[in-house]
This record gives sequence, structure tokens and C-alpha cells, in this order.
Amino acid sequence: MRRIASVLLFTLMTGCATTRSPEGAQVTLTSRADARVGTYVSSPWGFSTSSYWIEGPEGLILIDTQFLPSAAEEFVNWAEQMTGKKAQLAIVLHPNPDKFNGTDVLRKRGIRVVTSEQVRAAIPHVHEIRTKAFAERYKPDYPTEVPLPDSFGAATTELSAGGVTVKAHVMGAGCSEAHVVVEYEGHLFPGDMVANNAHSWLEIGKTDEWLKRVDEMKALKPKYVHPGRGPSGRAGLLDQEQAYLERVIAEVAAEKPQGEPTAEGLERIKQRILAAYPGQGFDVFLNIGLPAEWKRQAQAAAATK
Repeated sequence: MRRIASVLLFTLMTGCATTRSPEGAQVTLTSRADARVGTYVSSPWGFSTSSYWIEGPEGLILIDTQFLPSAAEEFVNWAEQMTGKKAQLAIVLHPNPDKFNGTDVLRKRGIRVVTSEQVRAAIPHVHEIRTKAFAERYKPDYPTEVPLPDSFGAATTELSAGGVTVKAHVMGAGCSEAHVVVEYEGHLFPGDMVANNAHSWLEIGKTDEWLKRVDEMKALKPKYVHPGRGPSGRAGLLDQEQAYLERVIAEVAAEKPQGEPTAEGLERIKQRILAAYPGQGFDVFLNIGLPAEWKRQAQAAAATK
């Protein structure tokens, strides 16, 4: 508690504080924007995944549940220790394991975990394929049962807990097949539909739909945007994400994609993107994303012939 008190004192003096857990995770009170919003970032072993809390007068709402159950536990512990309040509700933003894997950890602590009906319906399939990819590497720190949140319904709605009310916008495909975007008094929580200082997760090859989601988020006119990966920032992060997606689309189009992707063509595209975004994290995401974008464009071209 002495360590926590020191962090809080630093926050009061400077307006912002970041501390690091022994496992390498980071916890930030983002009070330069709003003292009610805090950030937990997992270690790189957990893909540097950002989860957030919103502090109300009576308790906390959590945004996303982390990739590893151990990180989910640490996330809640830090949030509750820093605020002195209990988490009451968690909202899962889309069907990717860094959003939903910690669901049962939170539920066992008495925290209600919810998402849209559309996101909930997509989770079992995603869990199945991700378990094949990750369970052996991360065991025993990976959920074996499907971490399935409750549904708040299929339409945009308001959710309340701890004296906080947020608006959960139900949106279509982007980086996943379905999304929830949380809006709270000028703050926007888009999950992995916005990345900052990191490459985007392009696996499902629906960049055209993703750009529509960016326009929908811009229409909400947020002051602050809290990405699924990378530092929080102003609304300009939406413009930044739009420019990134458009650049990826243009670089793939420059290869005039037809049929199945070629190794040579993909490597040329990747090198041009890396040159355009030097130092950006998780370039490994491009190994899955670029073939998906190639196939999307090739299929669209074939359909017009």
C-alpha cells in the first residue's frame, strides 16, 4: 500500500502517473485527460494489451478483460487498489482473446462481464482457433473453457454501474466480425480498431468495412481515444488509423493482386509499410494481415470482370 500511496501522491503533484508491475505490465492514471480514467497495459508476453477502468463515485467499470488470466487478475487488483473502489462491470469490445480471455477471472470476483449479442456469438469460434494457436505456449495461463460474457442485447444501449453510465455502441465488422465501442463523456474506447505506435490486426481482411467504422467513430466527436494497443490520445488517433488503413490498401493495390498471394509480392508490400511506419510495434501482425488484404482486393477485382 505504501507503493500505491506514493504513486497516487505523484499523480496529485504532476497530473499523471505510471508504475510498472514486477511482470512488466504498466498501470497509468491518465488524469491529464480525466482523473476518472486509468490504463493497464500488459507485458509484451501478453501483446502489450491495454485495458481501462472508469471510476465512478461508487465503483468501477472495466473496459476489456486482458489476454492472459494472470494479467486480468493483476489488472483488477491495480484498478481497485489505486482507486479504493470495487469493479462492478466489465465490457468486452470485440471477439479477440485479448478482449475476452479474462472473463471468468473477473466473473469469479463478482464482476458482471457483458458484450453485445453479435460479439458474444462470435467468441466460441474465435476461442477454438486461438486455443489451438496459443494454449500450449501459454499453459497453464490460458483459458481452456470458452470465456463467454453475458449479452446486453443486439442494439446500442446505455450501461450503468458504480455511479457511471456509458454508451455501448454496437457496430459491424472491422478488425473483428463485430464490435462494441464504448463512449463516456468525450472518451472513446474502440478496442483494436485503433492502434497507436503499433501495426493493426488485419486478419479478417475487411479494411473496407473498418474504414466505415472509423467514420462512425468520428461522427461521435470524441475528445479522447483509448486504443486497444498503444498510448491514449486525442481524436486525431482516428485520422491516424484511417491513414494507416488507406496506406495498407494502397500498397497492396500497387501489386495488382490476383489469385493467391505471392511470397515476393507480400514481402515487397511489407517492406514498404515498414519503411512508412518505422519503429511501429508488432509488425508480425502484417504476416497475417497482408495476405488477407491481398485476397480481399483480388476477389473484388475478379467480381468486376
